[in-house]
Amino acid sequence: MRAAVVAEVRKLRSTRLWWVLLIGMAGYLAFVGGVLAFSIVFTPEDQGGLELSGVAAAQSVYGLINAIGYVFPLVVGSLLVTSEFRHRTITASLLVEPRRSVFLGAKLLVALPLGLLYGLAGTVGIVAASAPLLAGAGDGAFLTDRAVVEVLLLGIVVTALWTVIGVAFGSVVPNQVAAIVVLLALTQFVEPIARVALGGFAATGSVAKFLPGSAADGLIGASFLSEMSGGSADLLPRWAALLVLVGYAGVLALVGRTTTLRRDIG
Repeated sequence: MRAAVVAEVRKLRSTRLWWVLLIGMAGYLAFVGGVLAFSIVFTPEDQGGLELSGVAAAQSVYGLINAIGYVFPLVVGSLLVTSEFRHRTITASLLVEPRRSVFLGAKLLVALPLGLLYGLAGTVGIVAASAPLLAGAGDGAFLTDRAVVEVLLLGIVVTALWTVIGVAFGSVVPNQVAAIVVLLALTQFVEPIARVALGGFAATGSVAKFLPGSAADGLIGASFLSEMSGGSADLLPRWAALLVLVGYAGVLALVGRTTTLRRDIG
């Protein structure tokens, strides 16, 4: 396993796309975080301003790393697998490491520190852009508040889990273009709409909690969508949210191992 992990690290370091996406994630989250903080601080509620204040406002802004940023770790995680198929290096990789479970496991392990790096970069971007606005013109940035610190740290952890899920997803959908298109559709359209639609009815509200984005919000302990609907009562407890996310990663990895990585690859 150690040799397989080292090989995956070398593959990652030989490409540029991962750090291009890293910079893009930090910049995107900084922009959106700054816009949201500005709206909270300067736009009156009767003119469409957000009804958030104090610690809740800070948590919602910093929690954007999951609400809008999780597509980046998902994509970069999927690229760890799909790039092998796109550039036809999968055959050589499996000749070096023929144990396919070890091959996939190494990619999942490498995804963890990579995801932590993405989480750190995204968190720094959000805080750098939004904290001065919240502190200077709002109720405060609350960067020393325990609940806010938990949101910041767990946001980094959640980003790492998203990267692992991205690897598992890439093993199920090895076509790179298809994987990226599906991930963009799911994260930007399908799941946000499903969360709002399912959460709007008592009979389906409990189902919305188990959607991956909602579960990640539950682990972080803050959700912009939930705050807009009156609080975080519709989120899973953190322990359950963690199990749901690990479950998504495990099921996808198992499917990928028994389908894509089981058949002959030439």
